[in-house]
Amino acid sequence: MSEASVESRRAARPDGVAGLALAALGIVFGDIGTSPLYTLKTVIDLAGGKPSPEMALGLLSLVLWTLVLITSVKYVGFVMRVDNDGEGGILALMSLLDVKRRHRPAIIAIGLFGAALIYGDGAITPAISVLSALEGLKIVTPVVTLYILPAAAVVLVLLFAIQAQGTARIGRAFGPVMTLWFVVMAALGLWGIAQHPGVLVAVNPLYGLRFLFTGGYAGFLVLGGVFLCVTGAEALYADMGQLGARPIRFAWYGLVLPSLLLNYAGQTALVMTGAPIGDNIFYRLCPTTLLLPLILLATLATIIASQSIITGAFSMTRQAIQLGWCPRLRITQTSSEGFGQIYVATVNWLLMIVTVGLTIGFGNSDRLAAAYGIAVSLTMLLTTVLLLVAMREVWHWNWAPSLAVASLFFCIDATFFAANATKVVEGGWVPLTLAVLVYVVLTTWHRGTQAVAAGLVTMTEPADQFIARITAAGIARVPGTAVFLTRTTRDAPPVMLWHVRKNRALHRHLLALKVVTASVPWVDAATRVTVERIAPDFFRATARYGFMERPDVPALLRQAKQLGCAVDLSDVTFYVGHETVLRRSDHKGLPGWQEHLFAFLQRNAAQLSDFLNLPSDATVEIGRQFEI
Repeated sequence: MSEASVESRRAARPDGVAGLALAALGIVFGDIGTSPLYTLKTVIDLAGGKPSPEMALGLLSLVLWTLVLITSVKYVGFVMRVDNDGEGGILALMSLLDVKRRHRPAIIAIGLFGAALIYGDGAITPAISVLSALEGLKIVTPVVTLYILPAAAVVLVLLFAIQAQGTARIGRAFGPVMTLWFVVMAALGLWGIAQHPGVLVAVNPLYGLRFLFTGGYAGFLVLGGVFLCVTGAEALYADMGQLGARPIRFAWYGLVLPSLLLNYAGQTALVMTGAPIGDNIFYRLCPTTLLLPLILLATLATIIASQSIITGAFSMTRQAIQLGWCPRLRITQTSSEGFGQIYVATVNWLLMIVTVGLTIGFGNSDRLAAAYGIAVSLTMLLTTVLLLVAMREVWHWNWAPSLAVASLFFCIDATFFAANATKVVEGGWVPLTLAVLVYVVLTTWHRGTQAVAAGLVTMTEPADQFIARITAAGIARVPGTAVFLTRTTRDAPPVMLWHVRKNRALHRHLLALKVVTASVPWVDAATRVTVERIAPDFFRATARYGFMERPDVPALLRQAKQLGCAVDLSDVTFYVGHETVLRRSDHKGLPGWQEHLFAFLQRNAAQLSDFLNLPSDATVEIGRQFEI
């Protein structure tokens, strides 16, 4: 990692573990922190609606131990120890394992589909969170029932509409607001436990196991609701690069986990006292006089949770673009305070359309809960598979302990996925369909760009032969420097050959530049660029950027000049090729549907010149038709 990158990331963080832990409360724990709004309610509904005291203890025991085993043991204890140069998330893990050995299609497929699933369930999170918070108004007065759905839609539209402004200022308030939220949840839980202290015996896992083994098929179905308590666990790993593992662990064990355990226990205690549970049990913990402030706080917490999902989607999209799996999209840096402060308009508006559509289509949090969890449970299952590979190749564990640990997690994840799979007909097909669509886009873009790159290799010409040919042909050499962006790693690039063929002239100084995205998040600035002289006044350079970095070619040229590349920085013209793809006449290329999809994605992708930060007044784009 470059020193500049390290310093810029540190500069965006508060000082000390406590400050980073406070930031983590606002960035990482929004999703899992708002799950008490709907989890236990959903679990009880799946259990029949009127649980006996023994059944209530069994349900609580399942929730408590799910939080401990999946979040504390699996993610905090194991998965967060596998980082890619400090970065986390399933794409970073995929890159780490893929770089160990090249050409691993199974690892790539698992990582990509896991990322696609996060997009699928990510569209549901804002909808179910905001709806469940506002539904508390029905306890205050049933008159507002008809207005809850429109209000939720308005809140979500406004949330997505302000994304272009950036979250730097708002983000400073996220941590304190979520701190208050967790403290209030813990206090409410303690008040509930005081009504029925016997609820604490649910810490004994035998209560949960007894319910599972005696509840039959209904007991199995309940697991789909129980899983909702950990739907935000993947965020602990995905956001690790922004804050570091230690602050996240500090916040989890110091405040988040105790608050969640106490609140779930408090809700269950009310159930055991015979309190009304027909509406939202969470709000029944609150005194009537404080209900409106609690609803306001819950709404703020769910907005923060939704904000985390949106910014997480932006970050994952940038990783996918840099790794070559996603079409180039216009990325706007909304703040100089941190690299993670970005805005991706295309992702933002697509997420808004899907989220608001799901909100209106499902109508309430109960129906959304039926569709929620299946994609995240499958993502967790795929993460376990990658964790097994990491145990062997990163930690160098023997097969016996690797299989023992991975098998335990696999059995737990597979059980939850199987329980959630029963939701497919009731709405679970929605996030799965979204995930499949995202996966098709990612793989199609990668296959298309590979096909273009493979074809371009056949269009090159050895550098010495090219120079000799244009000299013999009397091609004019004009003053200045031409930088040709290329995908090839040898010879004169195709865009240079095409330029000479059409314009009958060539600059005096030539540089063929290839920009490569490495499978690590950051590349040391000292080793970023390599330069070689392949002919008189003709240089080739290869620049490497990490998948969390933004390329800057003009800045790169200054470094290349220091390495001996004769570049006149005051007189540079950049040449970029733009291919219009066509179907191969022999039909041996990509399938027709995939070629059409790739052509559509390429036409609508952001300009390469913008992606590489090329000056618009010194860039020439050369269009060509190309069969794939």
